[in-house]
Amino acid sequence: MPQFAYVAVDAQRKAVNGKTEQIDRAGVIAALTKQNLRPVSIREVKKRVGINIDFQHLFQPNHVKADRLVIFTRQLSAMVGAGVPLLRSLTSLEKHAEDPVLKKILADVIKNVEGGMSLGEAINKHPETFNDIYVNMVRAGEAAGILDDILKRLAFQQEKSAKIRKKVRSAMAYPLVLMVITTLAFFGLMLFVIPQIGKILTDLGGPDAKLPGITLFMLGVSHIITTYWYIIFPAIGGIIYGTLRYVKTPRGKRQFDTLMLKIPGIKTIVTKLAVARFARTFSALMGAGVAVLECLDVTSRAVGNTLFAEALRAAAKEVKNGKSLSAVIERNDLFPAIVAQMLAVGEETGQTDTVLVKVADFYEDEVDLAIESIGSIIEPAMIVLMGSMVGLIAASVMTPIAQLSQNIK
Repeated sequence: MPQFAYVAVDAQRKAVNGKTEQIDRAGVIAALTKQNLRPVSIREVKKRVGINIDFQHLFQPNHVKADRLVIFTRQLSAMVGAGVPLLRSLTSLEKHAEDPVLKKILADVIKNVEGGMSLGEAINKHPETFNDIYVNMVRAGEAAGILDDILKRLAFQQEKSAKIRKKVRSAMAYPLVLMVITTLAFFGLMLFVIPQIGKILTDLGGPDAKLPGITLFMLGVSHIITTYWYIIFPAIGGIIYGTLRYVKTPRGKRQFDTLMLKIPGIKTIVTKLAVARFARTFSALMGAGVAVLECLDVTSRAVGNTLFAEALRAAAKEVKNGKSLSAVIERNDLFPAIVAQMLAVGEETGQTDTVLVKVADFYEDEVDLAIESIGSIIEPAMIVLMGSMVGLIAASVMTPIAQLSQNIK
């Protein structure tokens, strides 16, 4: 869409300069008239052709942190609720924004709102910051005239989601650190320690010394790693990189999610986490006045698991044919029975959003307990793994030394 630079005057005959994106000059005139501005001059801004690298922002982050977005949402809700006009609220928040990425996005949102767009349409142009849930709830709030209340709901939901993500990450951090340390220690011993020990044993027992099988195995592994390290390490890196890329594809993501639902312990956390996201997101959209089918469509993209997303999309088709959502969910084995029961209560009382909030609170607490319990199991398991590796190496070293000492006696 072409960009136009304009000079206009307001009711007090003050000059106003700015830029806006419109289809043509007539669109610019209509947008300015809507703002009670009289255009003086309008010219199309020609886009420069060529490579333009902004070195100042090249190494800056290109996304808005979750906590910054929560603060912005709460501030906007408070200002709109206090009766401050939307455009003035956005301008004030953009002026005082500390995050450079958020500041840049708000400047673009303000420009689009000035050009006649609604807030929902303006933020929809930045999907990397404002997801489908955010956009749909804002649109519903604008249509119903309860934008401040919707923004409060959004901020609360974002806080809950961020809290769960932090707990999951903190629970996974310790096992990952131990795994990395274990891997580095293994390769360090294989590359630097075992070869020296093998040389010492050969010097003590001679080239014809009979070594135990465990020692020969460790020396063989060490020899392979030290000889072909330039093949082994790139191969391991390539496998890890390829696996991560494959998991991001639709087919790989589905296979990974299917695997997660088959591993004991992990299955419980994944299921409860998906149900909590479904309940929290669906209740927020329902409370905002979004239609049920649209709620299911948006929620399916936010639930975080491919199998649950497919189940929700299939449920939307059946609901469209006249079936109740509780009856459809009840027949699906992915969802616990309590979800269908609570949905049925909500449908009967007309308080589906309120009931699902209770479900979300319950399963978020369950996720916390499940993460703590699996964390208490993973930690000693990783310690046993590290101890086994050290014990294996110690046995491969001490056994031949003991044999050689007996031969010397």
